[in-house]
Amino acid sequence: MEKKKERVFSFKADGDLARALENTPNRSEFIRKALLATLEHECPLCKGSGVLTLEQGKHLEQFLTLHALTRCEECQAVHFVCQSDGARKSGHHGLENGETL
Repeated sequence: MEKKKERVFSFKADGDLARALENTPNRSEFIRKALLATLEHECPLCKGSGVLTLEQGKHLEQFLTLHALTRCEECQAVHFVCQSDGARKSGHHGLENGETL
């Protein structure tokens, strides 16, 4: 079985981040895990770019007419809650419909 070839990547870090990383044991493993965790949870719309296309923005505006962004009081996660008449619970920590940001 052939071993996967490893590649080296580098990036710039501001002073605070650099100091934090200097004090992290096994920096490479920490950075690998952080990157993989982030890539596994990327935004389904922008795919991690942080920017929506004009068309995606129009669809999102339409979606937001029936949904609201809500902050969970328990875990502080921001999530969508359906504002339609039939939706009574968000399904996340049992927040009532309409508790919006």
